[in-house]
This record gives sequence, C-alpha cells and structure tokens, in this order.
Amino acid sequence: MKRIAIFPGSFDPITKGHENILQRALPLFDEIIIAIGKNSSKQSFFTLEQREKWIKQVFVNEPKVRVETYTGLTIEFCKKMNAKFILRGLRTSADFEFEKAIAQNNKIMSPEIETVFILPIPELSAINSTIVRDIIRNNGDASPFVPVSIDLKEAEKQFKV
Repeated sequence: MKRIAIFPGSFDPITKGHENILQRALPLFDEIIIAIGKNSSKQSFFTLEQREKWIKQVFVNEPKVRVETYTGLTIEFCKKMNAKFILRGLRTSADFEFEKAIAQNNKIMSPEIETVFILPIPELSAINSTIVRDIIRNNGDASPFVPVSIDLKEAEKQFKV
C-alpha cells in the first residue's frame, strides 16, 4: 500500500519552514499532497491561485509532491485522497498543544489515520506566515523567509501604498 501523507495548511505564503518540513518528510512517504485549505471564514492575504502557483514552483522537481486545494475537514480530505497520514510541523510548545488536540480528535473520528509531527530545524523555527505577511504589509523585505524560487515582488505590488 502506498504511504500517502497530507500536509495541510493555508500556506499564505509558503515559508522556508514549510519547505524544510516537507523536504525532511519526503523519505518517509511515497507521496505527499500539499493541501491548501480554503477557509470561507478566513480572509487570505494572497489568492489561492498565487499560493498554489508558488508551492508548485518550489517543488517542481519533486515527483513525490503534488498540490491540491480542499474545503471542509482535513480528515475527510485524507479519506478522499486515500491518505493514512497527516503531516504537521511544530515550532513551539503552543503549536504542540493546539496540534495535539486536533490530532487526538482526528484519531477519534478516523483511527486509521496517523498524524506525524516534525520539528523544524532551529534556525527556521521562528518563521511563520503571519510574520511574513506583516513584513510584506509594512513594505519590508520578506525574501529571507520564503523559498528561494519565490519572487514576492509581483504579488507585493498589490499591497504597496
């Protein structure tokens, strides 16, 4: 049976931390689906199309990675994709507590699906999409925090005053 993992998130935008988690998870799985969640109650900074394009750029040379979008419960998306694993990164103890609760509830709903946690390398643990968006919103240079293949300049123009 193929070991398929779902790496869910908003990826608004994808960061070097996301990239690192996924690269380190590749040897563990036959396929990783980066699943961009569409949350109708949350306003995204970048369009879904832009986020999807960037993620595909970052992993263009990685045949084990594909990008999908979804709505609803991640656990239901896992079933739809025949995935038996959910991949999550943990930066802080607060992340752990939040992700642990979700993983435990997912386990009750679908005992056959495991959540796998990976810690980022220390130098990337402070990076998160919220901070990157704030840097962009305030006309800062966010390039040190996103994968090298991403050019934020075009997308940033929409936020310049």
